Amino acid sequence: MTMKVLVAYGTTNGSTRRIAETIAGVLDAEGLTARAVPAGAVDDVTPYDAVVAGGGLYAGRWHKDTRRFVRRNRSALAERPVWLFSSGPLDPSASERDIPPVPGVRKAMERIGAREHVTFGGCLEEGARGWVARMILRGGKGGDFRDFPRIERWAARVAREITAPVAL
Repeated sequence: MTMKVLVAYGTTNGSTRRIAETIAGVLDAEGLTARAVPAGAVDDVTPYDAVVAGGGLYAGRWHKDTRRFVRRNRSALAERPVWLFSSGPLDPSASERDIPPVPGVRKAMERIGAREHVTFGGCLEEGARGWVARMILRGGKGGDFRDFPRIERWAARVAREITAPVAL
């Protein structure tokens, strides 16, 4: 029986959704059954053997849907392996060095016993919703800084950890 993995995500303009879908695709290719689902649409994590949860970063905070997802499911998440990711920097820094989780994500990691957190570059392109997004774009700071080969390597490593035999 293949293991089921939930990839829950919070996004405003769709950038983080594409990261989550990429992660789910890699997990599927590695022999798992993975579903990428908006964090706000997840009612129950108990059908899943493992969870990957991520959210876009906005003003130093995870997307509200991801924060609420972790809070609502804290007990169930603590009972299964969980990996977390953030997307956000609108520059190449996330591909150049490890960026630690923001304080709220670090607290979530501790509460649920998450195995790891990684920060990926973000994406903000013309047509993005929100006043702040429009101001950032107007200031010339937008662009796509998602590093899909890095995302795929990370997801493949997560898949190996999920499927690794458990030592007795």
